[in-house]
Amino acid sequence: MLLPKDTKKKKRKKQATTAEREHMGKVAALGCIIDGCYCQAEIHHIRTGMGMGQRASHFMVLPLCTRHHRTGGYKQAIHAGQKAWEEINGTEVELLIKVEKKLGELYEIKT
Repeated sequence: MLLPKDTKKKKRKKQATTAEREHMGKVAALGCIIDGCYCQAEIHHIRTGMGMGQRASHFMVLPLCTRHHRTGGYKQAIHAGQKAWEEINGTEVELLIKVEKKLGELYEIKT
């Protein structure tokens, strides 16, 4: 039986915790992670290992400028052709390691 559109249950996105929001803020503050790009960044949740319609943890994010994230077109924006984009810029996992390294350098505790 089909239900009217307004009575179907909608899956709500999980709200980010304070720690997740802080982490995403630090990641975005790095600027675009692509070499040679010094633009402000927005957050890209990595998709590697995720199923259709699933999003990675808020801790598994990359800082990408709008061009490298969604507006640049084929081979320039990850959402316009991920495989071709990764051949040029590196895989999501490689870039995630780069992000973690940069964050470690910026926020390591000095003793």
